[in-house]
Amino acid sequence: MTVQANASRANPTCDRCRGEGLIIEIQGALAHATECECIPECQICGGQGRRLVRDGDVPRMVPCSCRLLTQRTGLFNQARIPARHANASFQSFEHNSKEASRALGGAMTWCKAFVEGGPSSRGLILHGGVGRGKTHLMIAAIRSLILDHGVSVRFIEFSHLLADLKKGFDEGRGESKTLGALGQIDLLAIDELGKGKCTDWERAVADELVSKRYNSMKPLLATTNYPPARSSGVRTANLSDETSLQTLEDRVGERVFSRLMQMCDIQRVGGEDYRAKSR
Repeated sequence: MTVQANASRANPTCDRCRGEGLIIEIQGALAHATECECIPECQICGGQGRRLVRDGDVPRMVPCSCRLLTQRTGLFNQARIPARHANASFQSFEHNSKEASRALGGAMTWCKAFVEGGPSSRGLILHGGVGRGKTHLMIAAIRSLILDHGVSVRFIEFSHLLADLKKGFDEGRGESKTLGALGQIDLLAIDELGKGKCTDWERAVADELVSKRYNSMKPLLATTNYPPARSSGVRTANLSDETSLQTLEDRVGERVFSRLMQMCDIQRVGGEDYRAKSR
């Protein structure tokens, strides 16, 4: 991470934050960020978070720049990044092959274009075999966009979203509130797109989610184990991700696939299976 606001005021010799001003720890299933205690009280606003400026002869109160780190810490926690990837960053991504290096470069280039393009930015689909680091690159991009640029992001794992929606039905809640909120966030990050039993209901959820992003012209970041190609004609829905011959269109349907191709750039994540290598 480059440095957030307030990091310059952090103690560069601090053992906890290492001068970054921010500590990321694990709380339950999620990564959680807090401001480091080494950051001193702001000398400009005295810790009030607001300061007086003059617009010509008219005085007015504006937010102090010292609050920027607080805001971005909140955005990081709202993103609901999984604990396993608490420290995933571009710097920590292992790229010991040309394929992995290309994927890293592609994700970093997309982040830069996203910041420059603003709300009209294109999304990105990271695809490739299992264990190649797709989720790591997704979280690295999320981390950079939140902490360096203040982008509002929400991370979801697709099968977990389906489980949450089913739980909502059991408790008498509909899906419109959940999906509606996901449609309005600055950037929605969907991990494992296409995963599941590929039922009509699961496809309908994917359709509504992608359609909300598409119609509101809001970008989407996604990972998938399925190649972003037209239908293969293979209809078996329950093959594992490692052996399936299906494509992303087979999994999400023609309409969703067409919209994804219009909305997003494509980046293959190749290289070694890191999980197999670690075993």
